[in-house]
Amino acid sequence: MDGYLRGVNLGGWLSQCGPNYTEEHYNSFITESDIKTIKEWGLDHVRLPLDYNVVQREDGSFIESGFKHVDDCIAWCKKYGLKIVLDLHKTCGFIFDDPEYCNFFTDEKLQKMFKDLWLEFTRRYGKEEIMAFELLNEVTEYRMAEAWNRISTETIKMIHDIVPEKTIIIGGIYNSSIVGLTLLPKPVDDNVVYTFHCYDPMIFTHQGAGWIPVMPRDFRTAYKRKVSELRDDSNRVFGPDYDDQYKDLPDGIIDSGFFFNDFKKAIEVAEKYNVQLYCGEYGVIELADRESTLAWYRDIHAALDKYNIPRSAWSFKRMDFGLSDSLNDGIREEILKNL
Repeated sequence: MDGYLRGVNLGGWLSQCGPNYTEEHYNSFITESDIKTIKEWGLDHVRLPLDYNVVQREDGSFIESGFKHVDDCIAWCKKYGLKIVLDLHKTCGFIFDDPEYCNFFTDEKLQKMFKDLWLEFTRRYGKEEIMAFELLNEVTEYRMAEAWNRISTETIKMIHDIVPEKTIIIGGIYNSSIVGLTLLPKPVDDNVVYTFHCYDPMIFTHQGAGWIPVMPRDFRTAYKRKVSELRDDSNRVFGPDYDDQYKDLPDGIIDSGFFFNDFKKAIEVAEKYNVQLYCGEYGVIELADRESTLAWYRDIHAALDKYNIPRSAWSFKRMDFGLSDSLNDGIREEILKNL
């Protein structure tokens, strides 16, 4: 992925807008000045999450005004020398954070809408050299794996029949987890990239998160703690079967070794299939203390750099993780050194 080493997500602009799927929101949440700022930060690309309903109606027809905002992003990024990952964050019938909204994986009509939308993206943006395609954000459950492998393979072939050189990014189940990578099929050609997201340890990066039902809203923790302490907190909040990230680590203060260990399976998959990896999301909730946040970024960047993994932090503004928000004024420059 030449030109995609260091990026940031534009979350909340054309996706996860809640009640604000409005032109007023689209025209104000991200503007040209934000893209200029991202370039001044020294980054080389943005990941653009896009919900289908910004550009596609329930009957499958397209919304021209929605595509205009993608076009604006392309124009701004060309002006400031940035590349783009176009990430379909929500498709009709599925979004990662609603377990009841998942008919996409069993409904052929919804799958056709998905493919039709990617055909339209390909028609409009297939020749855009600054843009890579990411098929769908964070497929969730194991029961969706077989259907997702089939749908993604068919869609990749469809796009590459038209633009063979287009970089296409796909992630696995369990919210684009590293474990999910191990269940993806062998890439159909050399222009496929595997993506994973990393918010580990979740008990730290998502402390107090209001959208996680089992997370106490007043729960707070630090990052530089003993592995056993973080494991015990994770077991109490998420349950003992949530993950196994701690099992091979000595019980010392957590450090970059956590991420070296965490990324092992991803590296094994990449080597097995000779496929490029991309960390499409990673970050720390704004509720964490600033010293811990900075330490976490230092450690994850050490591992990303060691394995030469391109990445895009979550997120540029707001969304509970905003790097440009005032809470990060004292540490932003240090974060950006290795972002």
